[in-house]
Amino acid sequence: QVQLVESGGGLVQAGGSLRLSCAASGRTFSSYVMGWFRQAPGKEREFVAGISRSGGSTFYVDSVKGRFTISRDNAKNTVALQMNSLKPEDTAVYYCAAGHELVSSWHEYAYWGQGTQVTVSS
Repeated sequence: QVQLVESGGGLVQAGGSLRLSCAASGRTFSSYVMGWFRQAPGKEREFVAGISRSGGSTFYVDSVKGRFTISRDNAKNTVALQMNSLKPEDTAVYYCAAGHELVSSWHEYAYWGQGTQVTVSS
């Protein structure tokens, strides 16, 4: 089992940057693939980015490609999401999640953080 705690959200102007971090408890962090998801009010939870156990493979939803970068540090039990060139449509609660398969379906991720709010003003 793993517990996840996100941090780094906030209010930023369009075009700005934020870096989200997710700290995981437990000694099995490296056995999980990690994902970042987001959910805006009235919308479905959406996959944003995922990273393999070693960090060697990543993938992104098309809307964030070239702007967001996911990374992980297995020695520190952390996963990060660097978000650049932010747009108002990126506004949402962002969640990190741990799972066993590197897929975009949120149903496949077993463990979730509490979420952190990201608000991008125009």
